[in-house]
Amino acid sequence: MIQEKYNIIGLMSGTSLDGIDLAHLNFEMTNGKWNFQILESETIGYSQEWIDHLKIAVGFSETELQQLNKEYTLLLGNIISKFISKYHLESIDAVCSHGHTILHKPKNGITLQIGNLPEIATLCNQKVVCDFRVQDVELGGQGAPLVPIGDRLLFSEADYCLNLGGFSNISFEENGKRIAFDISPVNTVLNFYANKLGFEYDDKGSISSSGKINSELLNELNDLEFYNLSYPKSLGFEFVKEIVLPIIESYKISIEDKLATFTEHIAYQIGLALTNKKSNLLITGGGAYNEFLISRIQFYLQETKLLIPEKKIIEFKEALIFGMLGVLKLRNEINTLSSVTGASKDHSSGKIYNPK
Repeated sequence: MIQEKYNIIGLMSGTSLDGIDLAHLNFEMTNGKWNFQILESETIGYSQEWIDHLKIAVGFSETELQQLNKEYTLLLGNIISKFISKYHLESIDAVCSHGHTILHKPKNGITLQIGNLPEIATLCNQKVVCDFRVQDVELGGQGAPLVPIGDRLLFSEADYCLNLGGFSNISFEENGKRIAFDISPVNTVLNFYANKLGFEYDDKGSISSSGKINSELLNELNDLEFYNLSYPKSLGFEFVKEIVLPIIESYKISIEDKLATFTEHIAYQIGLALTNKKSNLLITGGGAYNEFLISRIQFYLQETKLLIPEKKIIEFKEALIFGMLGVLKLRNEINTLSSVTGASKDHSSGKIYNPK
């Protein structure tokens, strides 16, 4: 008989390089519906050395990537062990880890999340479910986004679920299918320019709000080919490095103006993504704290009710949902939707490793 309760640790590291999110989670199936609790949770920040490595890893050789993968798997294993020890966690059913995306070029059949080597199970002495994206790409999918199945199962009260992290992505139901796609870069760009001014990020959007919108730059960004593509579609850091930043850097304007203009771009694209404006929109991810960005989103969605949930959901929703994906994998149930990724079929994605 398949168990109905699960004691899980969920892990997520996003492209904004804020750190590694860990959440101790309880899932329970009651009357055909999944319920959850986010218990102990924390974000472990990266050292400057790791930030520097992860920022440039997209250009590493295959040998360098293999070494980085080993070192990052060791880092994750140690962090998981310390988390378990710190909170005296027992009887864990599985650790469900996303790893950290370095390469994501699904059109070329390539996606790489480091930290998903089999040794991770032995390093933390737990069953580990991980490497959720590779199988989907092998089935012709984008390998992303993967969160929508969790949106459907855990946040069905929201018409739209929007995450504002390194990139913005959205999911919603349409004609009985879950639809989801990446919208645009967010913190990958905003943090890049905040860093240039000596800040980790633009707190509440205060720097952005002091700048002026450059209409020519805004129009050039909005005219990028990606925004005219139909879904399924997804973004990787390559898009930021190779396309977005060179465009922004070609304009001789202040960093404040660049931030203001890109914030407007983010909000404008989100406004276009919602076909039903008279709806409610759940917003999570670090960008939910960017008050200026939220105000600009509301400007483009004046008839939409914006829902900002409690802090734990804002900060740990992706760790929560990768925990859910891991549970579904353990049950051999569908955790990846072809309607979202474009894969040839729905499937149960991920690898399960046991400690040796």
